[in-house]
Amino acid sequence: MKANIYTVIPARGGSKSIPRKNIKLLNGRPLIEYSIDYSKQSQLVSKTIVSTDDMEIASIAKELGAEVPFMRPSILSGDLVPDYPVMFHALEELERIYSEIIDIIVLLRPTSPLRPPNLIEQGIELLQKDQQATSIRAVALVKEHPYRQWGNQKDGYISGFSNKISNKSEPFNLPRQKLPETFFQTGDIEIIRRETLIQGSVSGKRVLPLIIDSEKVYDIDSQDDFELVERNLETPEK
Repeated sequence: MKANIYTVIPARGGSKSIPRKNIKLLNGRPLIEYSIDYSKQSQLVSKTIVSTDDMEIASIAKELGAEVPFMRPSILSGDLVPDYPVMFHALEELERIYSEIIDIIVLLRPTSPLRPPNLIEQGIELLQKDQQATSIRAVALVKEHPYRQWGNQKDGYISGFSNKISNKSEPFNLPRQKLPETFFQTGDIEIIRRETLIQGSVSGKRVLPLIIDSEKVYDIDSQDDFELVERNLETPEK
């Protein structure tokens, strides 16, 4: 049976780093449009949903072809609200409104507009091949390995973080070739099974990686990030 797959794009109105970030024009288009279009291009996605607390964002999202069947409550729209309650609220509301079970939710953040092509298809294929996997998460190889990162101690000295995560002696002195492959999470895409959300998590304990070239990762958190992405859009790769 074909899986029932919805995309959810979380887009609250209260961004502080860049005011009205989710609808700010990026190369002449509202930022959120890139994620809406990305979802709608996939033949696997049944519905493209925007979860927002903001009427202007909701109106623009609808004009761009997304559905906004509910408004997110303000209690789930603050700076410090984690992903889980937002995504679980979306799941509950969508299943109530559309009277159907959603098997998989694709989470696309508006702040990652320059995704590589076909991530939805690649991720769904990975998830369906491994029935034990609880979710898919986009990741990229770190440039600065965590074994070589240090933190301040109260006495003024520094200590390697790797002492806390490795049983090797002085892991920060290992040659590069001996360092374990390590990733950082990107904002490009997450794919979550319904059961994972029902059990209280957006990732679960068996997360499959969808590996992206670290040189292709763009996440908009600041005005500088916004301008960098805009320059990349204005100057297509050769």
